[in-house]
Formats: sequence, C-alpha cells, structure tokens
Amino acid sequence: MLSCLCREWRYLLLAVGFFTRIPVPVFEDFQEQELNHSAKYFPLVGILVGAAGAAMLVVAGWIFPANVAVLLSMATTIYMTGAFHEDGLADSADGLGGGWDRERILTIMQDSRLGTYGALALFLVLFAKFQLLSALPAQSLAYVLIAAHALSRLCAVYMMATLSYVKAAGKAKPLASKVRAGDLTVATLFGLLPLVLVYWSVASNSVNVRDYVLLTLSWLVSVGFAGYWWRRKIRHWLGGYTGDCLGAAQQITELAFYLGVLAYFGFINLLNSL
Repeated sequence: MLSCLCREWRYLLLAVGFFTRIPVPVFEDFQEQELNHSAKYFPLVGILVGAAGAAMLVVAGWIFPANVAVLLSMATTIYMTGAFHEDGLADSADGLGGGWDRERILTIMQDSRLGTYGALALFLVLFAKFQLLSALPAQSLAYVLIAAHALSRLCAVYMMATLSYVKAAGKAKPLASKVRAGDLTVATLFGLLPLVLVYWSVASNSVNVRDYVLLTLSWLVSVGFAGYWWRRKIRHWLGGYTGDCLGAAQQITELAFYLGVLAYFGFINLLNSL
C-alpha cells in the first residue's frame, strides 16, 4: 500500500514538473515512460494552475480594478506553465494555417519561429479570454477559472486516449501510449470535480433545476463542440495528435468553457426578462 502511494505521488510530481514551472524533486532513475502513467493527474495540475490564477484574481481584486485583476490572473497561469499550452496553440495554428499536407504541417510546427497564423491565434484567444473573464459575474469567476483549467486538460487527456501520436519524436512522445481505462477514470474525476464549485457559486442566486440543466447544457455543448471540432481537424490533417495539438486543445476548450458559462448567464437574464 505504501509503495503504491509513493509511486502515485511520484507520478503526480512528474506531471507537475512536466506541465508547470513549480519546482519538484529530481528523480535520478526517471524513465520517460513514467510520464504516461502521469496522464491521470493532468486535470489535477489544471486545478493547481487554476487555483493560483484564482488566488491572484482575489488578491489583486482587493487593490486593482476588476479588469486589471483578470489580466494579472491570466499572467499568473501563463507564468506557472511557462506558456506551454499557448506555445502549442501558436505552433498548431502556424502548421495548420500554412501547411498543405501532413509532412509540411509537421515541419512548420517544429519551427520555433512565430508565424502570422500563430500570432493571430495567440492574440485572439488571449483577448477573448480577457473579455469573457471580465464579463463573468464576480461571485463565480474564481471558481470558473479553476474548473476551466481542470476540464480543458481533461479534454486533452481524452484526445490522447482516442487518437494516436503521429511523430517519431517530440515533447509529447513520452505521453504517447494509450491511456488506460482506470487512469481515464481518475482523470475524469479530477477534471469534473471543480465544477461543483461553479454550481455552488451559482446556487447563491436561488436557482432551480431548470437553471442547473441550462448551465450544464451551456458549458457541455460549448466545450463538446470545440473539442470535437479540434479533434476532427487534427485527425483529418495529421491522422492523430502532437504535443502542440494537445496544448491547442487545452487553450481552445478552456476558452469554450468560459463562453459556455457566460452564455448561461445571458440565457438566464433573457428568461428573467420575459
């Protein structure tokens, strides 16, 4: 039992060290294959990143205007991950925007230079995040942040579980084995658990069952559509995923979650005005 707990703790630390800048112990006997066993903890890493962003949002909100607090919160999450996922988004946009076949797309993705498509994608996604977060109700914003970072990483895990890695080598190669059913279950638990906080924050407005159903449909349709669209696109052009594609998946579905939750509040205001 103790050895099992130590092993899982090791897998968690490996996930934290791989996806964030948080210092973790150096394992002298580390093997790349171990990262595949860490996949179950990717949404938990999202909870940590989202919680850091939420903490900055709350603390900065005591001093600065709300929009400045949102900006500092975004900067915190980007710093914690070293822009890991944003880099994947930019590389994916450059590859799919400038390539005309699989090999050309992969070649462009490997280029460290930022192209027009990547710059546009980064600007539009970051600007959209800022606008959506600034528009969300203050009482739910911190919880939405945590849930979005966890759920978006869960979406990336599902893409790993349902697609194949398409490169002979790369930053996601150690993660390329199929995710086991048990690991997928654990990842799903961590990915969905923070949603409880979102529903709890919404409950302060005396909502009924109809509102909970509407909230669920709003984020589920938004995230589901975005995740399906991205999965279909990379499967069509690449036949599977790369590390950059997973980073882009996280960014796209995180943005989609904010859009879905904001749509819920818009629907509620519309229904209450009728």
